[in-house]
Amino acid sequence: MARYFPSAVALVLVGATGLAGWSSSVQAQGSLFTAAPVEQSRFILVGAPIGKGERSQLNIYEQRSSKRACFAVDGSLPAVVDPLLARFDFTGICNRYIDGNGYSLRIGGDDLGTHYRLSVVRTDGDMHLLAIPTRDTSSPALIVARAGGAGVSSSDFLKLNFEPGWQLMRRQYGQRTLGHLYVFSETWPGSSDEGVTVEEVVVEEVVEEVDVEEIVVEEATVEEITPDTSTVEYLDR
Repeated sequence: MARYFPSAVALVLVGATGLAGWSSSVQAQGSLFTAAPVEQSRFILVGAPIGKGERSQLNIYEQRSSKRACFAVDGSLPAVVDPLLARFDFTGICNRYIDGNGYSLRIGGDDLGTHYRLSVVRTDGDMHLLAIPTRDTSSPALIVARAGGAGVSSSDFLKLNFEPGWQLMRRQYGQRTLGHLYVFSETWPGSSDEGVTVEEVVVEEVVEEVDVEEIVVEEATVEEITPDTSTVEYLDR
């Protein structure tokens, strides 16, 4: 279960020595799944406002076909995203991944969805996608992506740009490609750096993301081999 962070929590993000020493205990868990590459240009990471925009959560949109645009992007750093798929029946055209059942963190050969929660927070005039530890409070938090600015309005949907070394991959079981996406890095960030850097990011309030609607998933050709149902909005693949 994801834990709640109280207000004004300072998350320390460390590289090199700090990550190298800690990561070995987590890496030992391994994974029954592998990671398959995806066409990165078909996807976009979005910091999507919740309610009136006081908080945001990670959405991932996928353009499955060229029949109709699933999203539009305006500007840069920060770029504002228009979620066009919200205004039409996007069955067979788009996929929308809206919570931790549709995506999770993976580093190398290890699934870390039960160790880290992907959360969008506004800090220091920017919007960050953070991987926040959910079990070990001494574990480092990781900056995975950032918008490059806070946007004009708190109701803006902002494009999140991966930090170097991060990309999207798709979960695979044997030869079967599944619907779940990985926010993926081949190695622990900073593990090959010579120096140690420390950056503090003050999070005013990070709470567990709550979806306001129930999504019923029907997968025709892709089945998730997990106990839980993936929250991915599509009807066929």
